[in-house]
Amino acid sequence: MGIQVSKKKHVTTTVNGESVEFLCQPKQSLLEILRDELSLTGCKEGCNNGNCGACTVMMNGVPVNSCCVLGVEAEGATIETVESIAQKASLHPVQQCFLEGAALQCGICTPGFIVAAKALLEKNPSPTESEIRYALAGNLCRCTGYDKIIRSVQAASELLCKT
Repeated sequence: MGIQVSKKKHVTTTVNGESVEFLCQPKQSLLEILRDELSLTGCKEGCNNGNCGACTVMMNGVPVNSCCVLGVEAEGATIETVESIAQKASLHPVQQCFLEGAALQCGICTPGFIVAAKALLEKNPSPTESEIRYALAGNLCRCTGYDKIIRSVQAASELLCKT
């Protein structure tokens, strides 16, 4: 028997508000597609097994680890990456508060935290510290500790509630 070569699949999806089409191998992850095929390098490959959250994106309104989603599963889906969060050259309050609160260092985990924090604040504009910690529990940071991250999400919550 010869080696069976898997055929690429055609996928049509919406990424950051734009209709996108791509070809992918059946086993190729959404993370690989975003970074390698669509040149959206904001989400990072940390662990490649769903434990660190560095590759978190929104898929149909739900935060997911893009390393654990197959590219073919994006068919018909709506994907939002960290690249879609800043609008018209101004940072989103979550991004601004992370910057001002020094909640980032090496930057590997930052996009995942930003996406997860924004998702939380869209559902719950005034979360408690416990709710923030729970919502961000799937994201790991090896540099900052978590205090600055939690405080930055709290500051973004306050900012968003004022507007």
